[in-house]
Amino acid sequence: MSLFDLKAQYRAGALTKPAYIAAMHELHAGLFDYAEFMRATDIARIEIRDGAVVMTSRRAGIKMACDPLDWRMAPIEILNFGVYEQAEWEMMARLIEPGATVFDIGANIGWYSMNIALQAPTVQIHAFEPLPSTYRYLAQNVALNGLSNVHLHPFGFSNCAGWLDFYFYPEGSVNASAADLGSSPNKRKLTCQVRTLDDFTAETGLPVDFIKCDVEGAEVFVFQGGLATLRRQQPVIFTEMLRKWSAAFGYHPNDIIALLAGIGYRCFAAQDGRLVPFAAMDESTMETNFFFLHPERHRHSLEALSV
Repeated sequence: MSLFDLKAQYRAGALTKPAYIAAMHELHAGLFDYAEFMRATDIARIEIRDGAVVMTSRRAGIKMACDPLDWRMAPIEILNFGVYEQAEWEMMARLIEPGATVFDIGANIGWYSMNIALQAPTVQIHAFEPLPSTYRYLAQNVALNGLSNVHLHPFGFSNCAGWLDFYFYPEGSVNASAADLGSSPNKRKLTCQVRTLDDFTAETGLPVDFIKCDVEGAEVFVFQGGLATLRRQQPVIFTEMLRKWSAAFGYHPNDIIALLAGIGYRCFAAQDGRLVPFAAMDESTMETNFFFLHPERHRHSLEALSV
């Protein structure tokens, strides 16, 4: 029974005052469970505010407003599993240089953008998120943390400009995609704006030194729409490549490896703080996040971090 139901029963006279107090105590006891449970996680603080729950990460001090419907957002993942993509973040932090310009494509609620902004204040981050509901949490989180070096853009990227249907379900905003990937009964469809990376950089004149791209299977189209930018500026690329997601779009992750190899990039996985060369994905591959570096542009990073 919920807090609201118990209070309604007490007010209606269906519960005595002692019974109401005892029943409420059982629910309130969960607060103390959380205080103990979170000791072993990267969540240092949970604030219950009027109409909101805000969690603060232990390592970076990031404040994150939580969507009550979302099971998979970063702060909840941290509570459930202790950390969130820690090895990948540590490698990113070593590859992003002071004063760099970072594009966070598929920013979701801003976990990576906020980590970079707080730990590297001279870096400028451009965060792209096409889903309006997720974008609102992204904007709220950037404001909560007072981050002036995170610049928000309410659109995504693909291989041509226009409007795409995106499928998402409230309990898993991180799985929002331009392909129908899930079977949730709460699935919804929204039409959102997409642009090409090449058009955006040409119009804005922005440099790009590092790209994080996680768009639930549509990564190859982002890179196809940005080949001129990638060839010219040779940013480090950190991207998700997942067989089951890419299959929904009719390609294989190895097509990304081949596409980027065609403009001089090599693929790596992050293992134990090192960059391990990765040639091709097969059915035994467990990794889902990969780094692409250009041997000439990123020679010093490769010398320092490669196996």
